[in-house]
Parts: sequence; structure tokens; C-alpha cells
Amino acid sequence: MTVYDFVMKDAKGNDVSLADYKGKVLLIVNTATGCGFTPQYNALEALYEKYKDQGFEILDFPCNQFGEQAPGTDAEITEFCAINFGVSFKQFSKIDVNGENEAPLYTWLKNEKRGVLSSKIKWNFTKFLLDRDGNVAERYAPTVTPERIEPRIKELL
Repeated sequence: MTVYDFVMKDAKGNDVSLADYKGKVLLIVNTATGCGFTPQYNALEALYEKYKDQGFEILDFPCNQFGEQAPGTDAEITEFCAINFGVSFKQFSKIDVNGENEAPLYTWLKNEKRGVLSSKIKWNFTKFLLDRDGNVAERYAPTVTPERIEPRIKELL
């Protein structure tokens, strides 16, 4: 199984095959609109704008599992991100990243790159960086800012 085997719902409820992203460097992030890390949206958008023409994509998966910090509908989350942070990268439907209802994509990601103490996602804005072949190259804790990931993104591009 690879990342390209997954089909996810976008924020409008449409099926999106991750095979559409073959050959791209991907940053997959579980996000929340009411989190202390929410300002990272600014840096994520800056990275996206800087590298999207070189084959870089950000896939945003809102998650309400951590302190219920992603309330609201998919449409409300998308509107919030557009108005407050100018987000133009791909946003998906809200998902679970841990537990019995976790999205199979996240089961796969966590199996590919465990965290420091466990495979479990600890909080919002955990980031997975994938190379152009769909391999999980790195996993970053929420405290690792997008700016600190930029040199590794440049390497993979």
C-alpha cells in the first residue's frame, strides 16, 4: 500500500484520489482552527506559494480530536482559513487521526513514521513530509514550525 492508494473527501465532499499527487512532494497536516498552533497556517501558505510551481502540495486535514479545537463544518473551516490566513492549498473534510474511527490514511502514515514515543498523533499540526515517490520522509511534531521544515522540502524538490 502507498499514499496513492487512498481516496479522501475534500472540504466540499468530493472524492479525491491521492494518486492525483503522484510525483509531488507532499506535506500532510492535521489542523485545527482554534489551536495555539493555528497561526502556522500563515507559514504553511507562504511555503505553498513559494514552492507550488516546483511540485509541492500541502494536504490539510482538519481534526477535532484534540481539545475540540476544530469545531464547525467543513465549509466554516474553509471560510475561516481563507479569510484569516489566505489559505489556497487543498483542504479536506474533517477526519479523526487516532482511535477506532481514524482515517486509514493516518493509520498508514503513523505506521510509516512513528513518533518519538508512539505512533499516536499527539496534537494538532503534526506534519508528515512525503517525497516525490510517496515515501514518508519525515514526521514533525506540532511545535516544529513550517519554516524549520523548508530546507528539507527544498532537498526533496
